[in-house]
Amino acid sequence: MKFEDLLRLDADLSNRLRVAEKPGPLRTLAAFLGHSGDSWFWLLGLLLLGAAGGPFWKFRAAVLAVAILVTALVVMALKFSIRRRRPEGEWGQIYRKTDPHSFPSGHAARGLLIGVVALGLGPAWFGVSLLVWGPLVGVARIAMGLHYVSDILGGWVIGLGMGLLLLAFLPNFL
Repeated sequence: MKFEDLLRLDADLSNRLRVAEKPGPLRTLAAFLGHSGDSWFWLLGLLLLGAAGGPFWKFRAAVLAVAILVTALVVMALKFSIRRRRPEGEWGQIYRKTDPHSFPSGHAARGLLIGVVALGLGPAWFGVSLLVWGPLVGVARIAMGLHYVSDILGGWVIGLGMGLLLLAFLPNFL
């Protein structure tokens, strides 16, 4: 099988999972989940948590904020090296205009990174909740027509790797 055939299969599967043009509760949920992984949302929330929380939460907020920023740099470097165009579509114009490249998905990377790091740092309810939420963000990005399945898989690999790497090296900084 040629690389072009794999890309075509990827596009076909991604198109079958798409709900962006189908009004209803599934599209509303996908749009909400797709936006919930925005970096500005997380960085603002972590800033507020760091400002208002006790030492326990300040530490987690700082670690997650740094992890999000470093992961964003890795994702952007890959995106601008690979330069895969996003799927055609109307939804999510802000993403299409500010970042026309789709591989790897920064939202998928960020979602899994946050879940892995939160699970590693605890408390367990916090980590498990975010580890369930993280992959849903990636699926929602396919459903809204902003990414191909392979973009999300690539993002998940990066998020998982960055999260595990951070957790492995974190004790050296404590």
